[in-house]
Amino acid sequence: MSDPIRVLLVDDHPLVRAGIRRVLETRPGLTVVGEASNGAEALGLVESLEPDIVVLDLTMPEVDGLDVLNRLRRRSGTLRILVLTMHAQGEYVRRAIDAGADGYVLKESAVQELLTAIDMVRKGHPYYSPRIEAELSRSMETAERSPDAARLTGREREVLRGIARGLSTKEMAARLAISARTVETHRANLMRKLEIRSIARLTQYAIRAGLVDGP
Repeated sequence: MSDPIRVLLVDDHPLVRAGIRRVLETRPGLTVVGEASNGAEALGLVESLEPDIVVLDLTMPEVDGLDVLNRLRRRSGTLRILVLTMHAQGEYVRRAIDAGADGYVLKESAVQELLTAIDMVRKGHPYYSPRIEAELSRSMETAERSPDAARLTGREREVLRGIARGLSTKEMAARLAISARTVETHRANLMRKLEIRSIARLTQYAIRAGLVDGP
């Protein structure tokens, strides 16, 4: 039997945390290893408890959720971070995803959606609530209409496919017979041309553009 998925809950409302805990504890294979009521506490608990997934609110005292997200992503590329918030505005969504959120779920969502989101991000796939997906689609449509998108080179498209398939820089370099530094340069050029600053949004762009199949 595999080890349970370790989840840390971060929300400044005790009743919200209690409700989320009850939901998660209905799913075999998930265990809530801790709860944090503010951003500073969350950073400390991630260090001491080493969770697999952090379920994170964005509006909190001391250190807000976006700051926590940025700090956690700089610490670890393997930790999964699922935003659970009331904020559906595009600016919140873009900032969270650009900071490295693996998923974005609204608190208005059904219980089953939260469980689905956790399953998806645990497997390395992004998950967004339908309203958030619609917001991202509008953003991607704007990017697709940009003349910069038409200026992608063949090699940049190959690197974009590799990013969307979850390949590491080293794996892409080996497949394309180029150096890791060249891969990093192409990735930087993609982000500049498409005005996209996160791997999650590059992946979504590649799927919408038909360069790779969706998860």
